[in-house]
Amino acid sequence: MDPVTTTCHDCEGRRFKEEVLRLTVRGRSIADVLQMTAEQALGFFEDTGVRRRLRALRDVGLTYLTLGQPLSTLSGGERQRIKLATRLHRTGAVYVLDEPTTGLHMADVDGLVSLLDRLVDTGNTVIVVEHNLDVIARADWVIDLGPDGGRDGGEIVFEGTPGQLLEAEGSFTAEHLRRAVQADVIVPASAPR
Repeated sequence: MDPVTTTCHDCEGRRFKEEVLRLTVRGRSIADVLQMTAEQALGFFEDTGVRRRLRALRDVGLTYLTLGQPLSTLSGGERQRIKLATRLHRTGAVYVLDEPTTGLHMADVDGLVSLLDRLVDTGNTVIVVEHNLDVIARADWVIDLGPDGGRDGGEIVFEGTPGQLLEAEGSFTAEHLRRAVQADVIVPASAPR
């Protein structure tokens, strides 16, 4: 069930006492700052450490989130991307992401895939469970499980590059990828042109 929440009559939902709210930075109280989106905060803060963290949120496509937004309001995909943003500086790590494009606007998928490429380029291993053809097309290596889902799945139907997947028989993913390429919607990595 959704939680039952009420607004405090004393602070009117701002979560701080009046004496705290009187303290400001460049005219903004803590309540004002917590209502800023990450994008707005990038323009507001000058501290390099704060800006680095906010840029990480931008890199994972989450600049629309407010700084004070409760975690309980975030989707699973948004939570994964926040966790990813906190680890962007690491190398030699293994990341396993389950449907990271869920809830992303199509324009943001490209940014996320570029970010995943960056992680790989800096020495990390990234394993992505995904149905989005744009992500599959730009993968270095694809393992397609099937032939269907649930009880009718779980077998390796294909293993190889996206270009090789275009030639694969018996894979629904290959079939959909071929249609997308023929419609000139996507261009897979290492695909013959």
